[in-house]
Amino acid sequence: MNLVLVLFALAAVGGVVMLMMHLQSKKIPMGLAIGHGLLAAVALVLLISSVAGGGGGGYLTISVVLFVVAALGGFVLFAAQLKGKPLSTPMIFIHGGVAVVAFVLLLLTVL
Repeated sequence: MNLVLVLFALAAVGGVVMLMMHLQSKKIPMGLAIGHGLLAAVALVLLISSVAGGGGGGYLTISVVLFVVAALGGFVLFAAQLKGKPLSTPMIFIHGGVAVVAFVLLLLTVL
């Protein structure tokens, strides 16, 4: 589970960097967006496999559901970026906020 925490934490750092760039009206590099998504996706797959293997309940299950919701928001944001459309600031904050709550719940479960 430590690997899952590290991967989500690294994805969060990338997310904060992208948020700062967005708020400064800077173009977000595609590599950063892809790296952020890949880190989070790998962490989510590992987390789901752990929970599916009988390693979860309560906060952990809620964390998985919230990470899935955050991932869906990430797909929407990434699709907008691919199409060259402006990213929705409220959507960015919702995506990040849901992911932060999920991460805190994961931390409460693991630590």
